[in-house]
Amino acid sequence: MRILYSHRINSHDGQGVHVEELVRALREAGHEVRVVGPSFYEQAGFGGESRMVALVRRLLPGFLSEFAELAYNIPAYRRLKAAWRAEQTDFVYERCNLYFLAGAWLARRHGVRMFLEVNSPLADEREKHGGLRLAGLARRLERWTWRSAERVLPVTHVLADILVSHGVERDRICVVPNGIDLARFPPRPPPATDGSVSLGFVGFVRAWHGLDGVIEGMANGSATSRLVVVGDGPVIPDLVALAARLGLSDRVQFTGLVQPAQVPALVSGFDIALQPSATPYASPLKIFDYMAAGCAIAAPDQPNIREILADGQTALLFDPRLPGAMWGAVERLIGDADLRHRLGDAARKELEAKGYTWAGNANRVTALAARLHSI
Repeated sequence: MRILYSHRINSHDGQGVHVEELVRALREAGHEVRVVGPSFYEQAGFGGESRMVALVRRLLPGFLSEFAELAYNIPAYRRLKAAWRAEQTDFVYERCNLYFLAGAWLARRHGVRMFLEVNSPLADEREKHGGLRLAGLARRLERWTWRSAERVLPVTHVLADILVSHGVERDRICVVPNGIDLARFPPRPPPATDGSVSLGFVGFVRAWHGLDGVIEGMANGSATSRLVVVGDGPVIPDLVALAARLGLSDRVQFTGLVQPAQVPALVSGFDIALQPSATPYASPLKIFDYMAAGCAIAAPDQPNIREILADGQTALLFDPRLPGAMWGAVERLIGDADLRHRLGDAARKELEAKGYTWAGNANRVTALAARLHSI
């Protein structure tokens, strides 16, 4: 198939990983994929945005920067339309972004088949975190974009229900969770012989992740556990200070930002992998890393997580509403090596059986396109 992949992301972070891994999987499956996105994406380093975008955000007041996002659609639409005409593509696959209308315009004006990947209700997110000035306009345009696609691909069933509540017909929705490249995760190394247990977290660290509770639990619990935090984030200085204050600096390692290619080796060293909290509609990338590495996982017991993990079978799920519940699950795993092994092994097998891989997602998307083409 010939596919146009349309996006408007500007930073090499988790979003970039998703774009690049799915494009690679589609190409490896033999499909022709042309990526149409902002030129400044290539200028951004991993974990950061381009200098131009950062300058615009810094200099323009909030509402003007949102008008700039809208104005970007004019050149974006022209590029996408030109690529569509040149490539004679079977469909456009677009990663949804707030105020990004290029694919929807092309679909409505020219009858182009468009698949829209939706990872979150972005207008709600940006308003919640204080980064949205034109909230009413943003919501109307977001819903119009959702309804413009022939098929909408949310990453969880929870998110699918949100789309339905905003007018997207359920028969146009196909849930496609995130995935992983299994080839990047070699067989799990043997456990450490010194009796120590390694806890680990991967991602951008925020206060609501609750890693302070893990560090405090280490101070009051097992003396054999250590913690590795892979990633950066605004709360890291506070966690470093907390570990020092509790005398745990030698047992808590902060790697800082690492390249994606380094992540598998680090995660494979975790005995227990932590998903301390999650937004209620997300499909967390880190969970698939943990499953691929065969880690025992402690994660919150909530509907979107239960779409991937089963309590006592592929993870230990804790009630995120109960103080100390996460550390209770971690302590249970620290004290039971057989349980850790059983859960980690089952998680890896579940990932393989359900096809939670980028190759699996590429097959799902193209199979859906083939079915629609035959109708």
